[in-house]
Amino acid sequence: MLWIYLLTRLALVAVSYVASWLAPGPDARTPANWLSVWERWDWGHYQAIAEHGYFGSSPGVDPALVDRVAFFPGFPLALRAVHAVVGNWTVAGLLISLVSGAVAVVALGRLAGLGRADGPLAGRRAVTFLLLSPSAIFLAAGYTESLFLAFALPAWLAARRHHWALAGALAAGATTVRISGVFLAAALVVEFLLAHRGRWAGALRSAPWCLLPALPIAGYLGYLWARTGDPMAWKHAQERGWHREFHWPHEAFLNTWRAAFDNLQTTGFAIGFQLELLAVTVGVALLTVLLLRHRWAEAVYVGLTLWALTTSYWFFSVPRATLLWWPLWIGLAHWSLRRAWVREAYLLVVAPLMVVLAVMFTSGRWAG
Repeated sequence: MLWIYLLTRLALVAVSYVASWLAPGPDARTPANWLSVWERWDWGHYQAIAEHGYFGSSPGVDPALVDRVAFFPGFPLALRAVHAVVGNWTVAGLLISLVSGAVAVVALGRLAGLGRADGPLAGRRAVTFLLLSPSAIFLAAGYTESLFLAFALPAWLAARRHHWALAGALAAGATTVRISGVFLAAALVVEFLLAHRGRWAGALRSAPWCLLPALPIAGYLGYLWARTGDPMAWKHAQERGWHREFHWPHEAFLNTWRAAFDNLQTTGFAIGFQLELLAVTVGVALLTVLLLRHRWAEAVYVGLTLWALTTSYWFFSVPRATLLWWPLWIGLAHWSLRRAWVREAYLLVVAPLMVVLAVMFTSGRWAG
């Protein structure tokens, strides 16, 4: 699995090199600095938090109005630690994602192969589908997806093996990185209850481990309360900065549809909203399959993620969220082993979008 991972990293380096020549514009004679093509969008928030803290570079600004608190502290803390060693913020972010991604793909491969005679092949398929997925550029950039998966996938693997202490500890790591860790924790509780049906004495001994993921969340909310007087300041920052105030899914759908097709946005953002619609469609299909197959714990995780992402003003960042839906990549891998055409269709139709979105991101366009 790691050789597939390394080859795709080399491919993305090649794509980003080309983008460094394209990003300055058609009349440029010199390329952009290669590292600069990775410093896009949310990266600026992560670096600012790591470098100055949530409030350190905002003198005179009401702490309750600082939008950086929308981002959980796990990745900025890791970024600060690695920067102390390598001395360059962008390199530090890329290294975190590189190492975290390696951990994540190994765990995904083992999850996909659990209980199967063709386990190694299933694992390689799942890893390949993830790494060639349209939004895979975010696994390489200095973003939270790889670090989150490096905690979440081993946590789920530990839970499937009924190692609840390890699962709880790893899930606690995931909750420091993204709010998605809360959805993972909820799924772990469901998995725990299903694993202990009829054996409640054992459940009582292991149940406290399922509470571990709540501790980082409680710590961050307490920090926000102490600094801003508002424990939900992160959510209110999301509402101010990213239009994540509550709307019913049909309202969010209509707003996204208009942004995608009614010429209200520039073309770069319009295609991004089209990708949002496609990603939500994939998520709804995945959730339906999980429910039909009675995969209750995974359905809770995907369902909560979908609810969170489809109840804002519009659908936003759903393509990136698909990277975190490990049941999707495992399900596609297993399906491809039963139907050979699935692998060919994916590689010929879906995988090329990975290159397109990688060029979009590294050249400064919104890519999900």
